[in-house]
This record gives sequence, structure tokens and C-alpha cells, in this order.
Amino acid sequence: MSSLLVATDDRVVRIEADGSAWTATEALAGSGAQCVAVDPRRPETAYVGCRGAGVWKTEDGGDTWRDVELPAPDVFAVAVSPIDGAVYAGCEPSALYRSEDGGGRWVELEALRAIPSAPAWSFPPRPWTSHVRWIAPSPHEAGRLLVGIELGGLMLTADGGATWADHRPGARRDVHALAWHATAPGRAYQAAGDGPAWSLDGGESWRTDDGGLDRLYTWALAVDPANPDRWYVSAATGPFRAHGRGPSDAAVYVREADRPWERLGHGLPDPLDALPYALVADGERLYAGLGDGAVYESADRGASWRPLRIAGAAPAHVSAMALGAYS
Repeated sequence: MSSLLVATDDRVVRIEADGSAWTATEALAGSGAQCVAVDPRRPETAYVGCRGAGVWKTEDGGDTWRDVELPAPDVFAVAVSPIDGAVYAGCEPSALYRSEDGGGRWVELEALRAIPSAPAWSFPPRPWTSHVRWIAPSPHEAGRLLVGIELGGLMLTADGGATWADHRPGARRDVHALAWHATAPGRAYQAAGDGPAWSLDGGESWRTDDGGLDRLYTWALAVDPANPDRWYVSAATGPFRAHGRGPSDAAVYVREADRPWERLGHGLPDPLDALPYALVADGERLYAGLGDGAVYESADRGASWRPLRIAGAAPAHVSAMALGAYS
């Protein structure tokens, strides 16, 4: 059956679907869970990156977890290549690791830290450091990888991390999320602190168009699996509203082809008090996980929404979310 795996900053929550009912169970309490990635080839296998506790792995959809002993404690991004199954972990201070055997052995891709712009990378809340915020392995070319540094830019490798191209022309520097389209080679997408961007040439160059957006601090993104021209972002008016204690004044937007961005509602509070930190697209279904723990579902590509009624250990916060499976 399908499930949503949620990283909540302090634990992992599995939200299980059984018909129209949803039940939540929790694991890894106190782990500092920041990010989650499901193996596209084996959806019962997933990895969670934690601040202070490295990377943990499940092979049974979240029933059990084990530490895969990454040689770095603070992990802000994890990803699994849909081509060769390589697992990537991005850390603070900014560093990138790869495992070709599911977390049995890790190798640092040290060339990332030799990029010319690296000495200038800095995360504003902790200006003495930076971190890898997002990792996006191409679904079409095993050696091609996008890596977003918060705050430093969008980096690209075409040879598995042996060499890197520095921040790509046209891309935003305050990277929050990255994605590829599974069936459209060359199509890539970015959500960043100063707006969204997209690429048509495998991440080499990027385009921007903020038309229709009345909020530019974009955070989460998702891409329609059937339509590379249709994608979604969440956005707030700025970082203090997005992550502060008061209402975030956030919204979810959709863009299709060359049309302006359109704000989605019809079941979502408008504006949202909590930022959607995660967007997940699965066919016509779209899920939004919010900073206050609420999870909304759309069955019609964002045209209308309903909150999930979750029994059990429902999350109090959503940092990251992925669609997985369990038996």
C-alpha cells in the first residue's frame, strides 16, 4: 500500500493510506530528521537525513530503520538516482557523499568543495557555514547531477561529481528545491528564495519568469508526471514570514507552458498560516505538507483540496515528504 514518509525535524512519521482513511505511525524519535528520499526503483526503501544523526535507511517502508553510518552528522539533503540507485547525502558544512551500495560505503565527492565560488558560500542564519540544501540526480543520464547550496548557488556535474560547473547562468542562488522531469530529457526546475527558474538543456542554463506570482520566496516544488510544462511551487513573502512564529501568509501556485503563475485555492486556506514545506505529485494527485503538520490532498492536479484526517501520531510539523510504499 502507499504511504507518505514525513521528516518532522525531530522524527519520521509514516502516514498510511487505506481507502479514504489515513493512519500515522512514528519512528526515529529525537533524530533531527530533515529530509527524506525514496528509492524510485524500490519504493519500500527510503533514506532519511538527520541533523546530528547522519542518514538512516528503511527497506520495509518504514517499519524498521538502521543507521548507514555516513561519516558526517548534519544532513540536509538525500537523494537516490533512478538510473543506478546511487545514494547521495548533502551536509553542513557543505559536502556531498555518494554510496553505490545502498549506504554500505560512502565516498565524499570532494571536487564540490573546490568550486571557485565555495569560499563565498554562507547561510544567513549561520553565516560562518553553508549546506547542501537539495540534490537532484538526472533520471536520464547517470552522471548528471544538480546540487543546490544554501546559500551559494546551483552547481552541475555531468561526470558523477569528478568535476563541477559553478553556479549556472540564469539560475537563482538561494536554492531551496530542485527537480527533473522523468519523461522529458533536459527539463529541470528550481524553487529559490528569490523565485522559481527552469532549464531546458539539462541544467546548463536557466530561465525565469515571475509573472503571476505575488510572493517570491519559493520553497517547495513538484512537477506533474504527465506534463513537463505543468509544475507547482509554494511561496511566502519572505523568509521571516515563511519560517517565523506568526502566520506565514503563504500560497501554492501552478504554472503551465507559457502562462503566468496561477494561485491555487478551493479548499486550501487563503492565505496559508503555515508554509507548505513539501509538495509531492503522484499522477493527478498532489500533496502539500505544511509547517504546522497539516497535510492537504488534491485529486485533480491542484484544482481543489481537502485536508487529510490523520489518526494516530500525526506530525506536528512537516519539513520534507516523499511518497513511498509498505506491505
